Amino acid sequence: MNIHYYIDPENGQPHIYTHHVSEDEVEDVLLKPGEDRSGKDGSRVAIGQSRAGRYLKVIYVIDFDPKSIFVITAFDLTGKPLIAYKRRSRKKYEKM
Repeated sequence: MNIHYYIDPENGQPHIYTHHVSEDEVEDVLLKPGEDRSGKDGSRVAIGQSRAGRYLKVIYVIDFDPKSIFVITAFDLTGKPLIAYKRRSRKKYEKM
């Protein structure tokens, strides 16, 4: 899978750096998301845990190039959204 990142015009670096997220962490979540659903304006939202244990929310779009993803942003999942995600994950595994 080919992954491209939105580059912040102010500093010329991937926008995910603003949120202290690395490319490896984003790839962890995209390769094995706990959830992956549609977002706003044709985007996708992947939620999952990195190998380092961080829970992240990754906003991305499917790129025109086959098997390519354009990551808009990624950030820590905290507070009530994290609690809700963990609750949904538990329910998912209880049904199995």
